[in-house]
Amino acid sequence: MLFALVLSITAVAQEVAATPVNYKTMIVRLAEIEVYPEHLQEYLKFANEVDRLSVEREPGVICLFPMQSAEDSTQIRILEIYASEEAYQSHIKTEHFLKYKQGTLHMVKSLKLPTMNPLDPETMKLIFNKMTTASSALPTE
Repeated sequence: MLFALVLSITAVAQEVAATPVNYKTMIVRLAEIEVYPEHLQEYLKFANEVDRLSVEREPGVICLFPMQSAEDSTQIRILEIYASEEAYQSHIKTEHFLKYKQGTLHMVKSLKLPTMNPLDPETMKLIFNKMTTASSALPTE
């Protein structure tokens, strides 16, 4: 399931191609967040901003892909892929992450950050290669 989500993130492909990734040191997480309903729209603005800035500005942030449950809009999941533990530690010290974290503390009802292990790192390499190929085939505006 995680691999299918990664396929849909074509904007990350160029960053992946520019950043060598060691699949043995990569950190993969699936953040599980529940937001208080009265803060949902504000939370989504914070989340979209931090995810976009992180992917744009941080070479070690391979993927931050936020998703919202179709059944319960307060359930947010973020597929997070970092090049290494060092990249993750650097990420959580950035100005844009700290703004998100401090700004949303009162909005989040629950948060779980389980670390995931890719079942097949070799397939993950193929996915990233496919993303690079697919993004280069997209028409330019």
